[in-house]
Amino acid sequence: MQLTVRGLLVVLVAAPLIAVAAWLPVALWVAGGWLLFVAAFLIADAWLMPATHAWQLVRRHDARLSLAAQNLITVQVELFTRAGRSGRPVAIWLRDTPPPTFHLDRAEPLLTGVASPGSSCALTYHVWPPRRGDYAFGDLYPALGVAAGFAAAGACVTPGWRHPNLIEVRKYDLLLRRNRLWELGLRSTRLLGAGNEFERLRDYTPDDEYRRINWMATARRGKPISVEYETERSQNIYVLLDVGRMMRSPVGDVAKMDYAINAVLLLAYVAAQKGDRIALLTFADRVLTYVAPRSGKIQFHRLLEQLYAVHGEGVEPDYGVAFSEFAARQHKRGLALVFTDLTGSVTTEALVTQMARLRRQHLPLLVTVADPTVNRLATAPITDGDSLYTRTVAERMLAERRLTLDQLRRQGVQTLDVPADELSVAVINRYLAMKERLLI
Repeated sequence: MQLTVRGLLVVLVAAPLIAVAAWLPVALWVAGGWLLFVAAFLIADAWLMPATHAWQLVRRHDARLSLAAQNLITVQVELFTRAGRSGRPVAIWLRDTPPPTFHLDRAEPLLTGVASPGSSCALTYHVWPPRRGDYAFGDLYPALGVAAGFAAAGACVTPGWRHPNLIEVRKYDLLLRRNRLWELGLRSTRLLGAGNEFERLRDYTPDDEYRRINWMATARRGKPISVEYETERSQNIYVLLDVGRMMRSPVGDVAKMDYAINAVLLLAYVAAQKGDRIALLTFADRVLTYVAPRSGKIQFHRLLEQLYAVHGEGVEPDYGVAFSEFAARQHKRGLALVFTDLTGSVTTEALVTQMARLRRQHLPLLVTVADPTVNRLATAPITDGDSLYTRTVAERMLAERRLTLDQLRRQGVQTLDVPADELSVAVINRYLAMKERLLI
């Protein structure tokens, strides 16, 4: 049992009386009487206070919290019928201890509420995890009190968990069911089920698209002939994720690698909805993990578990090793998304070479995260020598980045360079547009 602030103030009323007793002895008797009076209230409050076995705490949250998003944490305080001999409402104060790196939605971590015996009280707050990994909440420190405000304290420890961002996945699923994907920023696409596997030739009909006309067969037969394709089958989506040094650099509070992982998870979920097979290869200076292409939601959860364990490596990526390993494992054509960063170093030259080589067998898409800080520095006003140097370096970095992306496009490699907060939606839009245009 411990005193609340109110109880402590009541006790301290005796302090000035004791001080005055040096000049007025009767004040000492008054202070003693006051302390006896307060002690009686302490005993009464202790008797009325709920016993530790008459209430329980449960911390509730998603099994996997989402990275770089507000996650609801609920602490349920349940009072049993026998809680509190007076039957009056019980005041609840509670302090939780989330991982120290988490951002809270409130400056004051103390949660307060009121509950009656036989009922429960839900105390809520939000946390914003800036990094992936295994984290554990600390103890819960509750205090329950009635009457003069004295309270019982307890503690409850919950296990740790890890957290890529699943909020975007849930939001996509909800809006998909409501046919309102435009709210997420996704463009509508018409996937008509027309595939790219040849089935047969037939006479042209007015409803056929001009691109379906087979001009060689038309010339031979002297009349328009259309190509008919098999109904669209499952296609292969390959994800090559760089977890090297530069992907660990943050955009705000979140690493570029974590933004890429969020995009990969949403892509895997959407691909499962479309019936496509998706594979994953993570690499730095060596290949770290590989998941063979499969379809369905089981594959999504398989990738989810693999991405939980991914940690950034403080080394330069070896694109030659990663792309050679990928080529040895996968021969069937598919969409190959490479998530990496453009450093402007010799590794970028290796990336350009490997992406051009990848195009011979697959449809490559290079996905990079634009850093708004560099864009801001490149347009910052010049006030002194330091600002001039900073702006010059930023402009040079952006120029080298544009040069590399232009070089890749000229070689037939598709690119996607967008701000971090737009990455997931941009990746899905590009994937759906490629399916609609039958590029995969």
